[in-house]
Amino acid sequence: MRVHQLTLAAVAVAASLSLTACQNGDDGAARSTPSASSTASAPAGASPSGGGSDQGGGKPSQGAGSDGKGTAGAGTGTDASGKVGKCRTDELAITAAERTIGGDKDGTVAVTLKNRGTRDCTISGYAGVDLKTDSGSLSAQRTGQQPDTAVLKKGGSTYFGISYPLNTSGGSGVRVTGLVVTPPDETRSVTLAWPGTGTLPVTEGGGAPVKVGPVGSAGQGG
Repeated sequence: MRVHQLTLAAVAVAASLSLTACQNGDDGAARSTPSASSTASAPAGASPSGGGSDQGGGKPSQGAGSDGKGTAGAGTGTDASGKVGKCRTDELAITAAERTIGGDKDGTVAVTLKNRGTRDCTISGYAGVDLKTDSGSLSAQRTGQQPDTAVLKKGGSTYFGISYPLNTSGGSGVRVTGLVVTPPDETRSVTLAWPGTGTLPVTEGGGAPVKVGPVGSAGQGG
């Protein structure tokens, strides 16, 4: 009878130890398994999805065309304030044509600037104009007209005029070999064929009074 009681007691102790071990194992598993809300953590320095302004330390995205301040980078179009960027040389198709009217004392060349870019842009002021000649480069003088600022729409065009003296002296004059145009506020130039008469009269000092009007002018150059 005593042996039977000891056996039952041993079984009870073993069952108790087994139950305790199972409970401890479950608790350990629960402690080692992360919750669903903490499994996806943002990379260091990155803002959580949906905005970082309330998280204290989120930074704006440095996406293409952004300067990190929520505005478009320079020359990329309209920024957050609604300001339109300036026209760049590589966005403009620049051509020149003879526009002299019979009876005028000076010749006229009209230069067309067409917006071939993917955005609207602003243009204002005087283009740089240099004539290539067999005697060197000749820079056109500004007429002094007040320039206007205009928004050049995609596919739109604007104009300015170059006036130059006609060679009526009968002499060979100064031979013009090319036209170099630099749009306002730009440093890149384009070189075109000179569409005007082939020579300019020789003047005292070796220069010629070639004049350029502002972009948007009627095209007579002054």
